Amino acid sequence: MTLQCIAIDDEPLALRLISEYVSRFPALQLIKTFDDAISGAEFLKTKPIDLLFIDINMPDITGIDLVRSLQVKPMVIFTTAYKNFAYEGFELEALDYLLKPIDFKRFEKAVEKAIDYHRYKSQTDTGQPEESLYVYSEYRMVKIDLSAIEYIESMEDYIKIHQTNAPTVLTLLSLKKVLEKLPADKFQRIHRSYIVPLGKIRSIQNRKIKLTDVELPVSDSYHETIRNWMKFR
Repeated sequence: MTLQCIAIDDEPLALRLISEYVSRFPALQLIKTFDDAISGAEFLKTKPIDLLFIDINMPDITGIDLVRSLQVKPMVIFTTAYKNFAYEGFELEALDYLLKPIDFKRFEKAVEKAIDYHRYKSQTDTGQPEESLYVYSEYRMVKIDLSAIEYIESMEDYIKIHQTNAPTVLTLLSLKKVLEKLPADKFQRIHRSYIVPLGKIRSIQNRKIKLTDVELPVSDSYHETIRNWMKFR
């Protein structure tokens, strides 16, 4: 697997640094760099790529506006000297958001995320079973191992993904949308506020499900489904 990528930045030093960093990863192929956004945008109209490194603050057009204009969006890693563009990057589902001067370790973490996400997309596109879920949290894409999910809780417009031995992740997503991303044979909605991994159900009694460390209510509309699953388990 080789990810084809380009870099767009009006600072030559920044482009040289990204080029040097990319050269350390056999899984990346930097096919072109651009020191102005217009040329980069024209290239992207005709050449599909996997990963785009792009500065946000540029004189002719911002990186935000350029990415927003793309009909087909590659994975995007924004680079900038300013912190106040994180929300815009979140709106565009940017893979990551790197602050200049870019530290190599931080760059490496972003690239590993891109490689993992590309592999994940390849698996889902070919119908292979998913082992992870990707969501946006704190303006970055976060990988969630399905085996680590204890339960998912609705918080109005957000959901909380509670995990085993890992921090709870808060993301702007509905229970309906996240359920569509999960394997149907492994996860079940039990209430308007909860989704649980079926394999972690310990018992069901008095319309309550016992998981490893928590008890959750089962609503009337899902009670029969869960009871039948427990019966034939």
